[in-house]
Amino acid sequence: MNEFFEKLARIKIVPVITLHDASKAVPLAQALIDGGLPCAEVTFRTDAAAEGIKNMAAAFPDLALGAGTVLTPAQVDAAVAAGAKYIVAPGLNPDVVRHCQKIGVPVLPGVMTPSEIEQGLALGLTHLKFFPAEAAGGVNMLRALSAPYKAVRFIPTGGINKANLQEYLSLKCVFACGGSWMVKEDLIADGKFDEITRLTREAL
Repeated sequence: MNEFFEKLARIKIVPVITLHDASKAVPLAQALIDGGLPCAEVTFRTDAAAEGIKNMAAAFPDLALGAGTVLTPAQVDAAVAAGAKYIVAPGLNPDVVRHCQKIGVPVLPGVMTPSEIEQGLALGLTHLKFFPAEAAGGVNMLRALSAPYKAVRFIPTGGINKANLQEYLSLKCVFACGGSWMVKEDLIADGKFDEITRLTREAL
């Protein structure tokens, strides 16, 4: 297993963050660390994403910090320049994967079908994001998908919450789960970092 994916496997839960205000990045990261999760995936869905990653990386160099919703090689470069240590994509774009491999950054592209898994294997990948997890059939779908692909490990994301988290993590094919329930956008916007810490501890 890639050394960085081993780190995520030890952490088990990856908070998936949509950040609209880069000034909230450092206190948010601190709240996650205080809650026991030294990890964050900041999605490239907002204009504040790159600056937010930069702020987190500067304040917490050891944070397992990734960029999510990365759709192009140019976004890969922007995320890595900001301080992202790994890349997550909603789908499997060979151009994005190859670019990540070229510059040596771990990448987790999204898949939800056998054909996409095989495309990932053909690109040399053994760790993939299962997305959108609940909408794509949840635990039962993932269990069925994993049967023919014993070497593949998944990080399910999309619809994961405290009610179904343990069910996903109990699968041998799952090395971690991504979720946003402890880092909801309204909690971040309102600066409710104590609540984020509480929810993080609860998740763990």
